[in-house]
Amino acid sequence: MRFADTNIFLRYLVRPVTAADQARAYACRALLERVSAGEEEITTSEVVLAEIVYVLSSRRQYGLAADEIVARLKPIVMLPGLKIAHKRLYLRALDIYTSYTDLDFEDAISVAAVERMEPAELYSYDTDFDRIADVTRLEPASEA
Repeated sequence: MRFADTNIFLRYLVRPVTAADQARAYACRALLERVSAGEEEITTSEVVLAEIVYVLSSRRQYGLAADEIVARLKPIVMLPGLKIAHKRLYLRALDIYTSYTDLDFEDAISVAAVERMEPAELYSYDTDFDRIADVTRLEPASEA
């Protein structure tokens, strides 16, 4: 099994600009088709997924909305030949990311992790978490 970096997925997910980009996009498509067909297994990490979302959502780069990003990325994450530790957690994070548009993807990953805990509580000063019904945000108490 081999590790796939962010640029492999981005070459597949976005329209190529140059001839070199087109050749790389074609090669990445071929790789992911082999992964889809079960001819090859690859792995990646949470950091790569977060970077993909960050680049695709960046106004400087592509400026895609959360639902567009998830529509492109989720089928890749679901490929049986793509092995990711805690894959279901990241699929849930993608769903949360489209449901709560004020959350960035990294926070959506945190929510997906916290949802699995009992009690579902996290320490944060980020009030965006307050909108998540099944998660309780706590702030550390200062000891006087």
